Amino acid sequence: MMLSVHSEQLNKTGFPTVHALVLLEGTMNLTGETQPLVEQLMMVKRMQHIPTPLFVLEIWKACLVGLIESPEGTEELKWTAFTFLKIPQVLVKLKKFSHGDKDFTEDVNCAFEFLLKLTPLLDKADQRCNCDFTDFLLQECRKQGLLSEASVNNLMAKRAADREHAPQQKSGENANIQPNPGLILRAEPTVTNILKTMDADHSKSPEGLLGVLGHMLSGKSLDLLLAAAAATGKLKSFARKFINLNEFTTHGSEESTKSASVRALLFDISFLMLCHVAQTYGSEVILSESSTGAEVPFFETWIQTCMPEEGKILNPDHPCFRPDSTKVESLVALLNNSSEMKLVQMNWHEACLSISAAILEILNAWENGVLAFESIQKITDNIKGKVCSLAVCAVAWLVAHVRMLGLDEREKSLQMIRQLAGPLYSENTLQFYNERVVIMSSILEHMCADVLQQTATQIKFPSTGMDTMPYWNLLPPKRPIKEVLTDIFAKVLEKGWVDSRSIHIFDTLLHMGGVYWFCNNLIKELLKETRKEHTLRAVELLYSVFCLDMQQVTLVLLGHILPGLLTDSSKWHSLMDPPGTALAKLAVWCALSSYSSHKGQASSRQKKRHREDIEDYISLFPLDDMQPSKLMRLLSSNEDDANILSSPADRSMSSSLSASQLHTVNMRDPLNRVLANLFLLISSILGSRTAGPHTQFVQWFMEECVDCLEQGSRGSILQFMPFTTVSELVKVSAMSSPKVVLAITDLSLPLGRQVAAKAIAAL
Repeated sequence: MMLSVHSEQLNKTGFPTVHALVLLEGTMNLTGETQPLVEQLMMVKRMQHIPTPLFVLEIWKACLVGLIESPEGTEELKWTAFTFLKIPQVLVKLKKFSHGDKDFTEDVNCAFEFLLKLTPLLDKADQRCNCDFTDFLLQECRKQGLLSEASVNNLMAKRAADREHAPQQKSGENANIQPNPGLILRAEPTVTNILKTMDADHSKSPEGLLGVLGHMLSGKSLDLLLAAAAATGKLKSFARKFINLNEFTTHGSEESTKSASVRALLFDISFLMLCHVAQTYGSEVILSESSTGAEVPFFETWIQTCMPEEGKILNPDHPCFRPDSTKVESLVALLNNSSEMKLVQMNWHEACLSISAAILEILNAWENGVLAFESIQKITDNIKGKVCSLAVCAVAWLVAHVRMLGLDEREKSLQMIRQLAGPLYSENTLQFYNERVVIMSSILEHMCADVLQQTATQIKFPSTGMDTMPYWNLLPPKRPIKEVLTDIFAKVLEKGWVDSRSIHIFDTLLHMGGVYWFCNNLIKELLKETRKEHTLRAVELLYSVFCLDMQQVTLVLLGHILPGLLTDSSKWHSLMDPPGTALAKLAVWCALSSYSSHKGQASSRQKKRHREDIEDYISLFPLDDMQPSKLMRLLSSNEDDANILSSPADRSMSSSLSASQLHTVNMRDPLNRVLANLFLLISSILGSRTAGPHTQFVQWFMEECVDCLEQGSRGSILQFMPFTTVSELVKVSAMSSPKVVLAITDLSLPLGRQVAAKAIAAL
C-alpha cells in the first residue's frame, strides 16, 4: 500500500518535526486544547507530504520517547496522561479530518504494525511504566474506535510473543507498584466525580467534602488527578471549583470549634491545591476571563499580586502587602502571645493578606533585638502549625523582600524562610497535616528557587524523594547565551531530533534573548550549512523549535530578517543553494502555519511572553499607499522605477493591487502587513533588472508556496501577492506552466481570472 503511495518516500521514515511538535506539547502544553494541536499536525503532514501510517507512527514514537525520558514524579504523570488520554483524542480528531473512516483505522493499524518492530523502545517503555505499555495503548485506541477488535487482538498477540524475549524485571521489587497508565485511566472518571461533588452546596456537609479532599492529598493522588484533568481539558473548571470553595471558606459566622477547624482545613487545602496547580500548569489556568463588575475572588487577587513566579518580580512595598494596620497589629499579637493559632471566626483571607506586614514588624523587632530567636521560633511555629497557607503567604512576601536587601542584610529574612519551610513536629496539628506539609514544601521550593540561586543560599526542603523542579536552571553558568544557542542547535542537528531537555533550553534562551535575537542567530546557523541533507533536516528541526512562539518568530523572520537579506547585496551570496532553498522552505512553512492559526488564539504557552507592540509594525510598514514604506524606498532608490510594468495594458492596474485588498483583509493585523510587504518586495525583485541569488531565492519561495498549497485555495498567503507579479513570474522558466499560474492566482475573483488568462495566453 505504501509503495503505491510514495515510492520515493520509503527511505525516509523519521519525521523530526512531528516528533518535536508532540514532545513540545507533551512537555509544555498539557492543558492546551486539542484542536489547535490537530490543525498544526495536519499542517505539517501536508507541508511535508507525510503518508498517514508513518505520521501516526511518529506521533506514537514521540510519546514513547517523551515518557521514557521524563523525569520521575509530576512530569512522568503528565506524560502518561498525555499519551493515554490526550493523544487518542487527537487521533479521533485527525480521523474526522481524513474523512475516510475505514482507511484511517487501517492506517492506525499499519502504524502499530511498524511500532511493534521497535522492540527495544517498547521494552524500555514497559520497564518505565512497569506494565505492558502496548496493551494499555491498544485498549484505549479500541475504546475510541481507532482500531477494530480484530486488529487489536492480532497486534496484542504479536507483542505478547515479542515480550517473552524481553529482559525480565526482578518481579519482587516492582510487583506492588501500580503502573501509572492504569492509575491515570482510573483517575479520569474520578475527576468527573470530584467535579460533581464540588458542585454540591458546601454549607450542607463540609465534613463530607473534607473527607473527599483529604483522600485527594495522599500519595500521588493529587498529581494523578490534576494530570488527568489537564489532559482532558477539565483543569480550568477544576480550578474554578476550588476557587469558589476557597472563597466560601474565607469568612465564618456563628461557628463551633469543630466547624471552625473544618472551615480552616477546607480553606487551607483549596489554597495549597490552587498554588500547586498554578506552579505545575501555569497561573493562566486559574485566572478567569475577567467578567466586569463581578468581585474578584481572594485567591485570584492573591496569585496575581503576591505570588512569586518565574520572571515575575514583586514589589515588597506594594499596597497589596500593606493592609489595614489594626488588623496587622492584632495578627502580630495573636502570633506572638498565644500558644497556638485561633480558628474560630478567623477571616482567613484577611490573615493571608496581613501576614506580610506582620512579618515585617516581627523582622524589625528581631533585627533590633526586641524579640529573641526563641520568640521567632514560636511565631513561625504558630504560622505553619495549623494552616499551611499562612506560611506560603509569609514566604511569598519574604522572597520579594530578600531581593531588595543588600548581601549583609539578608541573613535574618533567609533564616525566617528556613524556619517556615520545615514541618512542625507536634501532636496538636489539624487533620491531614503531613499531606498538607508535603504540598507546602513543594510550593515553597518553587517560590524560593530564583532567590536562593541569586543569593547562593541553600535551604533544605523536606524532600519527597523526587526532583520537584526537573527543568529548572538548565543553562550552564558563565557561558554567553549565543554560544549555548549555537551549541545546542549543533547537538540537535547532529542527533536529528529534539528531546524534552533541549526544548526547555531553547525556551529559556528565547525568553532571555528575545524573539529577534533567537530567530536571527538560528537563521545564521542555517545559512552556514552547506550539505543538502543537513539543510533539510535543519529546516525540519528549526520549524519545530520556532513553534515555541510561531506567531512572533514569523513576524520577525518575514518582517525583518528576510527583507534584510534580500535588500542588501553584500548578503546575497548567503542565499545560494542549498541554504537558500532551505531558508525559502522554512519561511513558507512559518508563514503558512502562522497565517492558518492566527485566526485562532495564542496558546497558553505563548500568552506569557511580552507581545511586540503592533505600533512597531505600523510604523515600519505604513498602510497608506501614498507614502511608500521604508522597504519600498530602499528598493526604488537604485532603480529608475522598480514598478515599470511589462505591457502598457497592465499599467492601469496599481502595481501593488492584490487579491487581499479585494477580499478586504484587515491590514491593521501585523501578520497581514508583514506578508503584504514581503510580497511587494518579491514583486519588485522579479520586476527589477538585476538577477542574482536573491532572484533565485524568490523563485524557490514561490515554488514552495505552490508545493504546499492546495490548488487555488482562496484566502491563503498568496492573496497578498500583487496581481502584476504573475506576469513576471511566468518569465522564470521553472514557473512557466499553466498549473503554476492557476495555483498562484485567486480564481474566485473576476480580476484574478483575467490575470490568469492573460498569463496563460502569454506562455
